Amino acid sequence: MFKIVAYGVRENEVDYFKKLNKYHYDVQLESELLTHDNIETAKGADAVLLRANCKADAQNLAKLNEWGIKYVFTRTVGFNHIDLKAAAKYEMKVARVPAYSPYAVAELAMTLGMMLFRHTALATDLTRQGNFSVSTATFSGEVHSSTVGIIGTGRIGATEAQLYSGMGTKVLGYDPYPSDFAKQYVEFVEQDELLAKSDIVSIHVPYFPGQNDRLIDADFLKKMKPTAVLVNTARTQLADYPAIIKAITQNQIAGFASDVLPDEVEVLGHDFKGNITNELTKQLVDLYPKVLLTPHIGSYTSPALTDMIAVSYENFHQVLETGKTDNDVKLD
Repeated sequence: MFKIVAYGVRENEVDYFKKLNKYHYDVQLESELLTHDNIETAKGADAVLLRANCKADAQNLAKLNEWGIKYVFTRTVGFNHIDLKAAAKYEMKVARVPAYSPYAVAELAMTLGMMLFRHTALATDLTRQGNFSVSTATFSGEVHSSTVGIIGTGRIGATEAQLYSGMGTKVLGYDPYPSDFAKQYVEFVEQDELLAKSDIVSIHVPYFPGQNDRLIDADFLKKMKPTAVLVNTARTQLADYPAIIKAITQNQIAGFASDVLPDEVEVLGHDFKGNITNELTKQLVDLYPKVLLTPHIGSYTSPALTDMIAVSYENFHQVLETGKTDNDVKLD
């Protein structure tokens, strides 16, 4: 029987893996992400199924190759956690899940943006402390009569635009290749104009190593309105965190929310009991409620999880039947 080892499987995801396994694969579910320390758990398998922040580097791929494992699939859109050059060297197959419910990330991005814009995190934190006076810091505009700027209007960005548009909000967008779907809800402008006019800026661009690293840098932030807030639910590599921290502390922007974190491998899945060891993450947390962080939960919804697992199983079925999948990743 074809054996798959799936990594980073949370407790509430187990039933989904079992229920959706219509091809009756032998699936070994590992709660930990794949690392150098637990690579031995893959021994004896035919394939591995990864998620973001699993370590599929040259060292681990060499081990998988040694054990005859030729299928390195990921249940994520992104695949920068897989060393494609090493995969090509060992003639491995790599496949991904190119899309899942776009509402999952779009709704979270919208929620975080509105929390910052309406100062709800500040208000609820004050009442948690027993302070029910109305702070002037909670005074705000109204989202429906404001301007939202979305950088990257693929399926997720365009879906967020659709949600905001339904409230009557003006939505600006920047994307070199706008889709017809996005054009229904977005007025496309140059990025600098978007930054200058938007009250909420939301990032939904893919990460291209060596091309858009630290897209959100000091120059980017200076172009935003000082009353504007920034939301990043895309990739951590897009953010220059020291520049963001400086912009917040010097009131260059009003707030920052992120579902991706500095050095995610070191942070995600850990409960630091208030003693955060990653310095950049600690600095961001200390800026609450001007900075809101969530631990990469954008795709953590039932519809999105169903899509990820179901498509992954289909990927394995296709590659075993035909030698390729509809979602193959081109190797270097």
